[in-house]
Amino acid sequence: MNIAVFTTEHEAALRVAIFLVVFLIMAAWEVIAPRRRLTVPRGRRWIANLGILIVNTALVRAVFPAAAVGIALFAEARGVGLLHAFELGMGLEVLLALIALDLAIYLQHVMFHAVPLLWRLHRVHHADLDIDVTTGTRFHPVEMLLSMGIKAAAILVIGAPALAVLVFEIALNVTAMFNHSNARMPGRLDAVLRWLVVTPDMHRVHHSIRPEETSRNFGFNLPWWDRFFGTYQVAPREGHERMIIGIPECRAASRCTTFFGMLALPFVTLRGDPADKSDRLDRAAGQPR
Repeated sequence: MNIAVFTTEHEAALRVAIFLVVFLIMAAWEVIAPRRRLTVPRGRRWIANLGILIVNTALVRAVFPAAAVGIALFAEARGVGLLHAFELGMGLEVLLALIALDLAIYLQHVMFHAVPLLWRLHRVHHADLDIDVTTGTRFHPVEMLLSMGIKAAAILVIGAPALAVLVFEIALNVTAMFNHSNARMPGRLDAVLRWLVVTPDMHRVHHSIRPEETSRNFGFNLPWWDRFFGTYQVAPREGHERMIIGIPECRAASRCTTFFGMLALPFVTLRGDPADKSDRLDRAAGQPR
């Protein structure tokens, strides 16, 4: 069976199966060896976070029925994209495509923090009052559609092979659950792993309530971009156990933890919500308002 037939017929089932296995592993790890004490009951958050995951999955499939792999197959069939202009061999093409796609996701993440309108969407992800395996699935449906559009454009420009896109999509789901998890691991292991992949302790800094820490550690899969672009921070100022998770406007707002509240969050102004980009950037830099 060639890759085109396999990805067309089995891509969705493969991704769901891997998601369930990894989700159960990380959820069990969090119970056996939690990194932090949760401040909100797990059941209350999980109902909302997993509910929005179900909506997002159905919506993306409805709007983009071919999904990212289908877009890659379209590009391959028509020779669209940079990699199709060269004879590099499948192995090298897949490797370069994986690196390029990860860079695109990093830059997209930075953009969703820097542009005020996009931040209104992305803050749904950061408004979680704790961080665990379900936080990696918590994104506003509009952000998911925009992200899929950006990803589709990146695939077409790069000319990413369908195999690379399939691997990347699976890796993105797996690492999102892994690096958002509330799982404890030995410090020495974390120090080694974070040269290869974004670890929970590395990404948790990004979910700090402090704006200057929220603008650090944007990576999802590869940890190299934060070091290269100067957005890397080793650990939160207060330490992982004492740091506060979330955004200031949502710590006392119940709407940030409910399913319908998350859907409405981009369209409401919360008390203390930064008025514009310059205000939020000043706060991130530690300057007075």
